[in-house]
Amino acid sequence: MNDKLRTPSVDHLFDAILSLKDRDECYKFFEDVCTVNELLSLSQRFEVARMLTEHKTYLEIADKTGASTATISRVNRSLTYGNDGYSIVFDRIKEN
Repeated sequence: MNDKLRTPSVDHLFDAILSLKDRDECYKFFEDVCTVNELLSLSQRFEVARMLTEHKTYLEIADKTGASTATISRVNRSLTYGNDGYSIVFDRIKEN
């Protein structure tokens, strides 16, 4: 984890996110916190990560999500060399 990221402000943000109880609360919170474009970018990256874990090609992913190859490559690097954050979430989603 990047030590520059671990700040009291980020801790407060994550605590707020962890306090959300359902999807409706998530929509309300994230619509207030993020711009539409920021939220769409986050969801696009998440979709790219999901498709990469399903072994889709860059071309398939770009066609389906509209993501650039640079974005797909960045997400792929996170999946390969990151902190396993995507894996944690994908594993939990499978369980539900």
